[in-house]
Amino acid sequence: MEITWYGHSCFRLAERSKASVVTDPFDDHLGLAVPKLRAEIVTISHLARGHSYVEGVRGVQRVIHGAGEYEIGGVFITGVAMHNTARKPPKPNIAYVFDFDGLRVAHLGDLDHIPPQTVIEALESVHVALVPVGGGGLNATQAVEVISLLEPNYVIPMHYQLPNSTLALDPLECFLREMGVSRVQQEQVFRVSVSNLPEQTQVVVMEQSTRCKSE
Repeated sequence: MEITWYGHSCFRLAERSKASVVTDPFDDHLGLAVPKLRAEIVTISHLARGHSYVEGVRGVQRVIHGAGEYEIGGVFITGVAMHNTARKPPKPNIAYVFDFDGLRVAHLGDLDHIPPQTVIEALESVHVALVPVGGGGLNATQAVEVISLLEPNYVIPMHYQLPNSTLALDPLECFLREMGVSRVQQEQVFRVSVSNLPEQTQVVVMEQSTRCKSE
C-alpha cells in the first residue's frame, strides 16, 4: 500500500487492484495549496471546510460520512463514532479503519479526547494510525496516550501547524518530544505491507505532497 499526505488530515491510500481512498479533503481557506486529487472513495470525519471538500476530488464513486461497515472496490471500511466531547454540545467525528487485504489503517479524524476502552476495541487491530497531534483535536500529550491504547506498528502524525496555514495549531516538535523520539522515519510516499511491520511502534513523518494524483 502507498500512503501520501497532502496536509492537515488529508491522505490518499492506494493499492494496486483496489479502490483508492482520499480522507478529509480540504479547501483553500486553510491557507494551504489545495491538491488535485483523484480517488474512487472519499471519507469525511466531520462536515467542516478543512475536512469535507469533496468537490476537490475527481473520479469519486462513493462518499462516506458516517459510522457503519462498507465494502467498496476490494476495500473494507469501518466507520466508528468518536464524537468530540470536549466541545459543548459534542461535535460529530467519525474515525475510519481501512482494511486492504489485512493491512489496517486507522484515520482518527478530528478526535479531541481519549476514548474509552470499549471504543478503542471497536477499531480492532491497527497497523498504521493517522493521529491528530497539534490541538484543535488531540494535543500532543493526549495523542501519545491514544497511541499507547491503540498499539499500532506505525504512527503518522497529522493536523499540526504547517507553514502558511491559517490555523493556530501546535508544531510537530511538541508531539515528537512527548513521544520521546529524536529520530523519525521521513517519507514522501510511505509504502507499507503486512510483511514488513515492526514490533515496536515507529513514528513516520510525512512530507506534505504537492504532486497531482490523476492516475
